[in-house]
Amino acid sequence: MNENSEIQKLLNKFILNQCTTEEINTVVSYFKKNKLTNEFPTVEDIKSILKELPEMDADTADKIFSNVLVAAKEIETTSVKIKKASYLRYIAVAASIAVLLSIGLFTYKNEFSKQENKLILKGDEITLQLSNGDIQVISEGKVVQVTDSKGNVVGNQNGNKIVYDTEAASDKLAYNTLKIPYGKRFELQLSDGTMVHLNSGTTLKYPVKFIAGQNRQVFLDGEAFFDVAKDKKHPFIVNANDLNVRVLGTHFNVSNYPEDELTEVVLVEGSVGLFKSNETFDATKNTLLKPGFLGSFNKNDSQIASKEVNTNFYTSWMKGYLPFRNMKFKDIAKKLERHYNVTIINQNSKLADEKFYANFKDEPIEKVLSYFNEIHGIKYTIKNNQIIIK
Repeated sequence: MNENSEIQKLLNKFILNQCTTEEINTVVSYFKKNKLTNEFPTVEDIKSILKELPEMDADTADKIFSNVLVAAKEIETTSVKIKKASYLRYIAVAASIAVLLSIGLFTYKNEFSKQENKLILKGDEITLQLSNGDIQVISEGKVVQVTDSKGNVVGNQNGNKIVYDTEAASDKLAYNTLKIPYGKRFELQLSDGTMVHLNSGTTLKYPVKFIAGQNRQVFLDGEAFFDVAKDKKHPFIVNANDLNVRVLGTHFNVSNYPEDELTEVVLVEGSVGLFKSNETFDATKNTLLKPGFLGSFNKNDSQIASKEVNTNFYTSWMKGYLPFRNMKFKDIAKKLERHYNVTIINQNSKLADEKFYANFKDEPIEKVLSYFNEIHGIKYTIKNNQIIIK
């Protein structure tokens, strides 16, 4: 696939608000590399590369306008460092792209009046996106009913847990998407009784109701522990981008953060099969894990390897632990950012590849940094949610 074809695909995803932060950076880097723009691509830049625009109706285009603005706001709060001027320009460009998409579908002059009624997120809320694209903020500690896109009650929220109704009748798949920001965790009980523990920085897309005769499939970005309800007639599949994890009923942990090189699956009980998402499951050919084993999928070469491990190390995050075992500091920094909702800028090049052993539980970030100061003698400053290490 040539570079231009790849960029066109990314632009389609970019416009539809489906790009990861890394993919957005790829688009921006492409335009800078080819001297097409200084910062973010303009509408004219987009039009020069993207030959065909996705077809959609007015309602869909209206939602994309709101979603792209939300994405821009979220980027400001992530570890990606964007100057304020660039961020403001991105909002302007995002709005322009939405208008470009909606030509002939609705008038530009009404767009901003519509936007006033849209939900603008701060980036640190737990959110639930319904099948029609509407986004609801999940306020922790509350006891409320959960409704679908038509207003029907499909479950209940009790504190930091949502339980979907096991008796709800449905003959059509409708997906909800639950997004957990950095610094928070959440629990979810699916309509089949499967329990899911969601770690910080995690997004899970799942059916409001599983359909008889079809696989029970969910889509994961981030980390989650699954306690899958047994159902031999309906395999449960976790899609972790290029990797599928297939089970019938078991306990296992999946870590699939976009910025990590590996997708890791740790089996606590039962059995799971690992296979590439573009393949059909075959028990005679695919990797099968036994309890106490870790299966790792290398995103660079699509190879799957397995080894025996202490599963407690990989599941202790559910109890608030933050363990590091022979881990490079650059990887530790990623985990700290997710756990504490901070941005870490490491200016100490020697520190990046240093390896550490440690285990923290419910400790403030200052105490964690003091540990590295004692071991390595690092110097750091903390301002708001930004940590600079020298």
